[in-house]
Amino acid sequence: MTGLGPVAWPPAPIRTERLVLRESEARDRAAFIELFASPEVRTYLGGPRPRDELERAVPEVPGRRPGLFVIDLNGAMIGTVNLDRRDAQRPGHVRPEGEEAELGYMFLPQAWGRGYAAEACAAALGWFADAFPGEPVVLCTQTANDRSLRLAAKLGFTEMERFQEFGAKQWFGVWSSATPSG
Repeated sequence: MTGLGPVAWPPAPIRTERLVLRESEARDRAAFIELFASPEVRTYLGGPRPRDELERAVPEVPGRRPGLFVIDLNGAMIGTVNLDRRDAQRPGHVRPEGEEAELGYMFLPQAWGRGYAAEACAAALGWFADAFPGEPVVLCTQTANDRSLRLAAKLGFTEMERFQEFGAKQWFGVWSSATPSG
């Protein structure tokens, strides 16, 4: 299953103190290619993809689907935050039938270390909690990804289990709008 189910998409842009979470536009294409071609961004996500392949494959308006927010800083895309359904066949679930909403994010390296990921993810989780009251959100990241582990803790995710997947040890946690976040 893909998508989030019956929810109006796209929502009105979400504004935080410094950022805007919005639907993808044609002007974001170069930043999408950069995210997927970046060795730094893709270290824990299966590695970079070849830029020439991305130039051919990425559509004119990339990432236009329910659950994907472009993170905009002063009119320029610095990353994405997405909420997708976790495949029931993968390890890591909090419900027997699986398909929980799963938080994912990627930010360009020049945006790292400034709190943008925490600000954007918190806003996306707030939107999700309003759209799907009481529904949990899961997050899975490699245990070697210290930045993602710190972000998960800051957002209020609680560790549920660890397991091997994609040849690496994974950390799996859950967040609920009923759980206070810090």
